Amino acid sequence: MYKDICILDEKDKMLHKKCNEATFPLSDEDIKLIDGAIDYLRKSQDEELAEKLGLRAGMGLAFPQMGKLKRIFVISYKREDDTFLEYVIINPHIISYSSEMIYVEEGEGCLSVNRQVEGIVPRHARITVGFYDINGDYHEERVREEIAVAFQHEIDHLDGILFTDRIDAKNPFKGVDILRSI
Repeated sequence: MYKDICILDEKDKMLHKKCNEATFPLSDEDIKLIDGAIDYLRKSQDEELAEKLGLRAGMGLAFPQMGKLKRIFVISYKREDDTFLEYVIINPHIISYSSEMIYVEEGEGCLSVNRQVEGIVPRHARITVGFYDINGDYHEERVREEIAVAFQHEIDHLDGILFTDRIDAKNPFKGVDILRSI
């Protein structure tokens, strides 16, 4: 546990439940959880801090992973220049997606899955997402590559799906020859 952030393990049944739409204005508890998740993700991507605090590296965290069945997730992506690209995404829906499919070459990871998982997860290379921000304002954003994968991974969490559910159990590397790796 880090501050008020307790991340559920994949064995927890809550991670396989669909989340409810968040309502506005957000509660103080929701805002505190958003701030805590962003803080966790930033610190988890700093090797020295992560080791000192015992944090596993991550770039996204969805509310169901923290025990709240609300359609909210945050992404904190550390760029090459050590700045962060951050999103607070509320009640998202995918508007469109590319036909090009990709996968993460090293394999996807998840803060709720505390084990190495073999296999690939096919994802769309680009998606357009409609969502609300922390103030309840609506936005549409086109994301690509790593950020598109992160959005799809976190939206799956909101729908009760873990990345491990998307790996073909009989052929974990199915599609590796036709999908582009990132």
